[in-house]
Amino acid sequence: MTEYYAPTHVYFGKGAQNEVGKVLKGCGYKKILIHYGSGSVVRSGLLATVEASLKESGVEFVELGGVQPNPRLSLVRKGIELAKAEGVDMIFSVGGGSALDSAKAIGYGLCYDGDVWDLYGRHVMPKACMPIGCVLTLSATGSEMSNSSVITNDEVMPNEKVGCNTNYGRPRVAFLNPELTYTVSKYQTGSGSADIMMHTIERFFHNGPAFEFTDNSCANVIKTVIKYTAVALENPNDYEARANIMWAGSVSHNGFNNVGYDSIGDWACHRMEHELSAFYDVAHGAGLAAIWGSWARYVAKTDYRRFARLGELVFGIKMEGTCDHCAKKACDQTIEAVEAAFAAMGMPTSIKGLGLTLTDDDVRALAKAASRNGTVKLGNFQVLEQEDMYNIFKAANDRA
Repeated sequence: MTEYYAPTHVYFGKGAQNEVGKVLKGCGYKKILIHYGSGSVVRSGLLATVEASLKESGVEFVELGGVQPNPRLSLVRKGIELAKAEGVDMIFSVGGGSALDSAKAIGYGLCYDGDVWDLYGRHVMPKACMPIGCVLTLSATGSEMSNSSVITNDEVMPNEKVGCNTNYGRPRVAFLNPELTYTVSKYQTGSGSADIMMHTIERFFHNGPAFEFTDNSCANVIKTVIKYTAVALENPNDYEARANIMWAGSVSHNGFNNVGYDSIGDWACHRMEHELSAFYDVAHGAGLAAIWGSWARYVAKTDYRRFARLGELVFGIKMEGTCDHCAKKACDQTIEAVEAAFAAMGMPTSIKGLGLTLTDDDVRALAKAASRNGTVKLGNFQVLEQEDMYNIFKAANDRA
């Protein structure tokens, strides 16, 4: 059985951010914590727009900026302290997925008497979360409708990056104006689009029977992202392109493309990339693109036909017959086509492409961290042991 739950009230389109105050007032919120990043929302005037909307509607607010990519536990702790002291009734992020993931962590921490890291270290499952809302400025993580929050513990060495996934963390309201993504750099646009693709690909590679509607829906998300990322990279102010990418990002990670599958998907690449970005602070989408091809070639023998199915639906790759050799050939072509799509977005397809030169000890450390020192297995399409993770990281590191 699969479950689909999408409680987020979405306001999508031009000027959506202007409605924040009126909407939150109508929902009964009295005082919110605005949580944002390093200053771009200040420089662009977006933060001032949100503030003005709240003031006009009589909704009080306090603020906490400083969210970094791969958001830090140390700032989450400050946010919990501030929100408790100020008596807020909603955590509201203005920015991209990092600000939103950090906001969710603050929301979890406010509803838990212990250390918030317990909820990410998987010692305790959350039982509640302070209401979450957002104005989104980056199409990537899908956090605006998802149950996911990923936080980096910067209080340990090496840093540890862990997710907490519960329906309590799904935002109550999200304001999505594609115009707010016009100023996103080419690299971050490509990285965000790679992340959206990977949220969809991770779901596609489950180990049960196919479900045609969801297969086609996954393929549509991937094709849309490939098509419109090319347009956005050429013309950053193309509204149609930015709008298609933004909505694809939301749909890719809200659970819609799980319905009919026997599991939530594979997710080994995501879990492995969390270690890569925790150790080396790389952009998440870029890290995913850097290791996916090596994962795919390593697990392909599990079901060549599943890869071939993706290739047919997304790239029009046709099997030349029904034999295993034909399936493997189509599988190989599909992997190459996905990597070519990543490359066209300006994304690396190897760890070296991230600008990293790793030793064998470095690679083993990544595998050790991803497997929690051999105690955790990853994946669903093919279950990976620590040595499998090492082999995949090594293959990604050895590629040019």
